Amino acid sequence: MLRIIRKLHNFPAGMILLLLEAYLSLGWARVLKALPFSKVAPSLGAQMQETEMICSDAEARIIKRIGHVIAVASRFTPWESVCMVRALAASRMLERRGISSTLYMGTGKDKTGKMIAHAWLRSGPIYVTGAEVMRNYAVVGMFARTIPYKASRRSMKYG
Repeated sequence: MLRIIRKLHNFPAGMILLLLEAYLSLGWARVLKALPFSKVAPSLGAQMQETEMICSDAEARIIKRIGHVIAVASRFTPWESVCMVRALAASRMLERRGISSTLYMGTGKDKTGKMIAHAWLRSGPIYVTGAEVMRNYAVVGMFARTIPYKASRRSMKYG
Protein backbone atom coordinates (compact mmCIF):
# COMPACT_ATOMS: atom_id res chain seq x y z
CA MET A 1 0.00 0.00 0.00
CA LEU A 2 2.87 2.35 0.79
CA ARG A 3 4.29 1.69 -2.69
CA ILE A 4 0.98 2.79 -4.24
CA ILE A 5 0.87 5.95 -2.14
CA ARG A 6 4.42 6.84 -3.19
CA LYS A 7 3.51 6.40 -6.85
CA LEU A 8 0.37 8.52 -6.45
CA HIS A 9 2.45 11.28 -4.88
CA ASN A 10 4.04 11.88 -8.30
CA PHE A 11 0.69 12.10 -10.11
CA PRO A 12 -1.08 15.41 -10.80
CA ALA A 13 -4.02 16.06 -8.45
CA GLY A 14 -6.52 15.75 -11.31
CA MET A 15 -5.29 12.25 -12.14
CA ILE A 16 -5.49 11.19 -8.48
CA LEU A 17 -9.10 12.37 -8.34
CA LEU A 18 -9.88 10.53 -11.57
CA LEU A 19 -8.35 7.33 -10.18
CA LEU A 20 -10.40 7.75 -7.00
CA GLU A 21 -13.55 8.22 -9.07
CA ALA A 22 -12.68 5.10 -11.08
CA TYR A 23 -12.14 3.09 -7.88
CA LEU A 24 -15.49 4.22 -6.44
CA SER A 25 -17.25 3.59 -9.77
CA LEU A 26 -15.83 0.06 -9.82
CA GLY A 27 -17.25 -0.50 -6.33
CA TRP A 28 -20.65 0.81 -7.43
CA ALA A 29 -20.53 -1.42 -10.52
CA ARG A 30 -19.63 -4.47 -8.42
CA VAL A 31 -22.74 -3.90 -6.32
CA LEU A 32 -24.85 -3.59 -9.50
CA LYS A 33 -23.39 -6.83 -10.84
CA ALA A 34 -24.54 -8.62 -7.70
CA LEU A 35 -28.17 -7.60 -8.32
CA PRO A 36 -30.54 -9.56 -10.56
CA PHE A 37 -29.89 -8.54 -14.17
CA SER A 38 -33.61 -7.90 -14.76
CA LYS A 39 -33.45 -5.12 -12.14
CA VAL A 40 -30.28 -3.56 -13.55
CA ALA A 41 -31.00 -3.80 -17.30
CA PRO A 42 -33.44 -0.85 -17.52
CA SER A 43 -30.73 1.50 -16.20
CA LEU A 44 -28.14 0.41 -18.78
CA GLY A 45 -29.65 2.28 -21.72
CA ALA A 46 -31.76 1.52 -24.77
CA GLN A 47 -31.72 -2.23 -25.29
CA MET A 48 -30.40 -3.60 -28.61
CA GLN A 49 -29.38 -0.14 -29.80
CA GLU A 50 -25.98 1.42 -30.39
CA THR A 51 -24.61 4.92 -30.02
CA GLU A 52 -22.90 6.76 -32.87
CA MET A 53 -19.39 5.82 -33.96
CA ILE A 54 -18.15 9.42 -33.84
CA CYS A 55 -16.81 11.72 -31.16
CA SER A 56 -14.89 14.96 -30.95
CA ASP A 57 -11.14 15.10 -30.31
CA ALA A 58 -11.83 16.42 -26.79
CA GLU A 59 -14.21 13.53 -26.10
CA ALA A 60 -11.70 11.02 -27.50
CA ARG A 61 -9.07 12.23 -25.03
CA ILE A 62 -11.50 11.85 -22.14
CA ILE A 63 -12.69 8.42 -23.31
CA LYS A 64 -9.13 7.12 -23.56
CA ARG A 65 -8.22 8.56 -20.16
CA ILE A 66 -11.24 6.91 -18.54
CA GLY A 67 -10.38 3.58 -20.15
CA HIS A 68 -6.86 3.90 -18.75
CA VAL A 69 -7.87 4.79 -15.20
CA ILE A 70 -10.47 2.01 -15.09
CA ALA A 71 -7.78 -0.48 -16.13
CA VAL A 72 -5.37 0.83 -13.49
CA ALA A 73 -7.88 1.13 -10.64
CA SER A 74 -9.35 -2.33 -11.31
CA ARG A 75 -6.00 -3.91 -10.48
CA PHE A 76 -6.21 -2.58 -6.93
CA THR A 77 -9.77 -3.46 -5.91
CA PRO A 78 -10.21 -6.14 -3.24
CA TRP A 79 -13.27 -7.35 -5.17
CA GLU A 80 -13.35 -8.86 -8.63
CA SER A 81 -13.28 -6.09 -11.24
CA VAL A 82 -13.37 -7.80 -14.60
CA CYS A 83 -15.27 -7.17 -17.83
CA MET A 84 -18.82 -6.33 -16.72
CA VAL A 85 -17.71 -4.35 -13.68
CA ARG A 86 -15.19 -2.39 -15.76
CA ALA A 87 -17.72 -1.68 -18.50
CA LEU A 88 -20.38 -0.49 -16.04
CA ALA A 89 -17.91 1.73 -14.18
CA ALA A 90 -16.55 3.30 -17.37
CA SER A 91 -20.07 3.86 -18.68
CA ARG A 92 -20.98 5.70 -15.49
CA MET A 93 -17.87 7.87 -15.66
CA LEU A 94 -18.58 8.74 -19.29
CA GLU A 95 -22.20 9.55 -18.50
CA ARG A 96 -21.06 11.94 -15.75
CA ARG A 97 -19.13 13.79 -18.45
CA GLY A 98 -22.02 13.82 -20.89
CA ILE A 99 -20.50 11.25 -23.25
CA SER A 100 -22.58 8.48 -24.83
CA SER A 101 -21.52 4.83 -24.80
CA THR A 102 -22.68 1.36 -25.79
CA LEU A 103 -22.35 -1.64 -23.50
CA TYR A 104 -22.01 -4.95 -25.35
CA MET A 105 -22.51 -8.41 -23.93
CA GLY A 106 -21.38 -11.50 -25.74
CA THR A 107 -21.07 -15.24 -25.36
CA GLY A 108 -18.55 -17.70 -26.65
CA LYS A 109 -16.88 -20.98 -25.78
CA ASP A 110 -13.61 -21.58 -24.04
CA LYS A 111 -11.04 -24.15 -25.16
CA THR A 112 -12.96 -26.94 -23.44
CA GLY A 113 -16.25 -26.01 -25.12
CA LYS A 114 -17.77 -24.45 -22.00
CA MET A 115 -20.03 -21.41 -22.55
CA ILE A 116 -18.42 -18.16 -21.37
CA ALA A 117 -19.51 -14.52 -21.37
CA HIS A 118 -17.83 -11.17 -21.81
CA ALA A 119 -18.82 -7.50 -21.65
CA TRP A 120 -17.15 -4.51 -23.28
CA LEU A 121 -17.82 -0.82 -23.72
CA ARG A 122 -17.51 1.43 -26.76
CA SER A 123 -17.81 5.20 -26.91
CA GLY A 124 -17.64 6.79 -30.33
CA PRO A 125 -15.13 4.71 -32.31
CA ILE A 126 -13.11 3.88 -29.17
CA TYR A 127 -13.39 0.61 -27.26
CA VAL A 128 -13.05 1.72 -23.65
CA THR A 129 -12.96 -1.67 -21.92
CA GLY A 130 -12.83 -5.32 -22.94
CA ALA A 131 -11.58 -4.84 -26.51
CA GLU A 132 -8.66 -7.23 -26.14
CA VAL A 133 -10.88 -10.34 -26.40
CA MET A 134 -14.21 -9.07 -27.76
CA ARG A 135 -13.67 -10.72 -31.15
CA ASN A 136 -13.96 -14.13 -29.45
CA TYR A 137 -17.60 -13.46 -28.55
CA ALA A 138 -20.88 -13.20 -30.42
CA VAL A 139 -22.91 -10.16 -29.37
CA VAL A 140 -26.10 -11.23 -27.61
CA GLY A 141 -27.04 -7.90 -26.07
CA MET A 142 -26.25 -4.23 -26.28
CA PHE A 143 -27.37 -1.15 -24.42
CA ALA A 144 -26.98 2.39 -25.79
CA ARG A 145 -26.60 5.10 -23.19
CA THR A 146 -27.20 8.18 -25.33
CA ILE A 147 -26.51 11.61 -23.92
CA PRO A 148 -28.18 14.60 -25.61
CA TYR A 149 -25.75 16.83 -27.52
CA LYS A 150 -26.05 19.80 -25.14
CA ALA A 151 -25.13 17.71 -22.11
CA SER A 152 -22.14 16.21 -23.88
CA ARG A 153 -20.38 19.58 -23.89
CA ARG A 154 -20.95 20.54 -20.26
CA SER A 155 -17.92 19.03 -18.58
CA MET A 156 -15.22 18.38 -21.17
CA LYS A 157 -12.58 19.98 -18.96
CA TYR A 158 -13.08 17.43 -16.15
CA GLY A 159 -11.94 14.40 -18.16
